[in-house]
Amino acid sequence: MNTKKLTIIGLLGAIAVALGALGAHFLKNKLSTGLITPDQLNGFDTAVKYQMYHTLAMLGLFIVSKYHTHTYIKWAYNCFMIGIVMFSGSLYFLCTRNLFGAEWLKVLGPITPIGGLFFVAGWIFIALVGLKKENNQ
Repeated sequence: MNTKKLTIIGLLGAIAVALGALGAHFLKNKLSTGLITPDQLNGFDTAVKYQMYHTLAMLGLFIVSKYHTHTYIKWAYNCFMIGIVMFSGSLYFLCTRNLFGAEWLKVLGPITPIGGLFFVAGWIFIALVGLKKENNQ
């Protein structure tokens, strides 16, 4: 068993749950102060959801890799991990920048869609694994 991958998956899942709770409780209470806007709270929630979705996808890939070996499975796993860091990570900072008084974090804006492209690429690699299996039967 590749314990490093499983450790990463466990940590990413735990972080998603913890940040989800942070958003639902702490950040939601900051709406009245103006330090976070409804759009920023919504963006933070989107980051948490995408992190959890892709962490679960990584867990699925980890399980599938025990039965099917294909380079694209590894690539999909890596794309999802990079996507989490770039998409969700940049959104976490962008949506909470007012709390930190760090307007300069706006420079992270272009990183978010690049992370989204990594998510898309990961799903395409999964589709390619399926197509490859279909063609070999």
